[in-house]
Amino acid sequence: MNGIFSRTTTLILMLAAAITLGTSCTSQPTEKPQAKDFVKVENGQFIRNGKPYYFVGTNFWYGAILGSQGEAGDRERLVKELDMLKSMGVDNLRILVGGDGDNGVPLRIEPTLQTAPGVYNEELLDGLDYLLMEMGKRDMTAVLYLNNSWEWSGGYTQYVAWANGTEVPVPTPGSEGWDGEGWARYMASARTFVRDERAKELFYDHVRFIVSRTNSYTDVRYIDDPTIFSWQIGNEPRAFDPENKELFAEWILQSAKLIRELDPNHLISTGSEGYHGCEQDIELCQKIHAYDEIGYINCHVWPYNWKWIDEENMGEQLPTACENTKQYIAMHIDVAEAINKPLVVEEFGFPRNDMNYAKQSNTSYRDTYYGYVFDMVKQSAAEGGKFAGCNFWGWGGHAEKIADDYKWAHGYDYTGDPAQEPQGCNSVFADDSTTIELIKLTNETLTNR
Repeated sequence: MNGIFSRTTTLILMLAAAITLGTSCTSQPTEKPQAKDFVKVENGQFIRNGKPYYFVGTNFWYGAILGSQGEAGDRERLVKELDMLKSMGVDNLRILVGGDGDNGVPLRIEPTLQTAPGVYNEELLDGLDYLLMEMGKRDMTAVLYLNNSWEWSGGYTQYVAWANGTEVPVPTPGSEGWDGEGWARYMASARTFVRDERAKELFYDHVRFIVSRTNSYTDVRYIDDPTIFSWQIGNEPRAFDPENKELFAEWILQSAKLIRELDPNHLISTGSEGYHGCEQDIELCQKIHAYDEIGYINCHVWPYNWKWIDEENMGEQLPTACENTKQYIAMHIDVAEAINKPLVVEEFGFPRNDMNYAKQSNTSYRDTYYGYVFDMVKQSAAEGGKFAGCNFWGWGGHAEKIADDYKWAHGYDYTGDPAQEPQGCNSVFADDSTTIELIKLTNETLTNR
């Protein structure tokens, strides 16, 4: 999300072993899964369990934090969230593997995973292991993204700061504001990432560390775990400067090549917003997704952030937002057709009516918008098309403890909205019954087609 506000007998044996082991760290090794257990791409379509795969998934960036037994961990809630998502047919979750830098930084999620280069919070690593184990029990898959171009989890600017011994120019609310001098300093730092060899090497070290990990609960290496759908290079990676286009494309390629060297089994994705995240250059978007190592195309759609709607006229502007969304997705379907790869709209969101963040507030505009996107996926599935799936942003689930001013701070529940955004704005909660029924019915249609 952008910074201004995502069988076979072998598998049966693995699931049975995971259930028996529970949360024990002294497990016996499970059998290595066969290649046919991994999601793959054939003739421009995802293939899962031997047949074409179309889906409505969600963004669940804080899943590994809930899986932790340390600060902010809540395994009881995690299990409840996974069970509810599974009941809705949601089996593709997009999850952050990061959080870089110091805790206590304004507008950054916490706890962070990598507190200094190569220094990791072991409780969060354990939480990621636990999350993957629990997802595996439910036959769910994870898109694991390894970096972020935005401030809310560190990422680009934290690597630049580490590489140069400087401070991250975090844009904070107040006199500077989001559009003032503070934000300009942040963007100036972010655009140096793809130019900074040391910063990129620190990121590559993170990739090596995570991708090479073995799950402490299942004893299965991450590279051998079919629970992982895709390794994703970053959340909304950008060049941030037209002059950086070639360097940006080269970084995407080198990152993908590194992951492929480490892991021959899983799909690799960019995490890109598509055209909007490629300096409004659809040729650059096609270039970074055409690399052999990249398995499918990503794009994101944000009607409010992109000013297709505003809070005063949301209902009146909804048809325009839908039409703009259709055109934006169609642009990327053309790319998918050109390079014969599936497309996933991996982030899309819509605020609660009239920007009311309260959990009980109306979501009728969101339901209409979601339904519009879901219908595009259903039509594609019926035709065997390239538009293979979408992940709504984001799952707020059973979050209860939310600040009265809807700002996130340490001790409040994770809602799906990252720390710099109003809590509840784009989140789907467990009691948003109409939205949940829409998601469930769509996944039933996609599964039973």
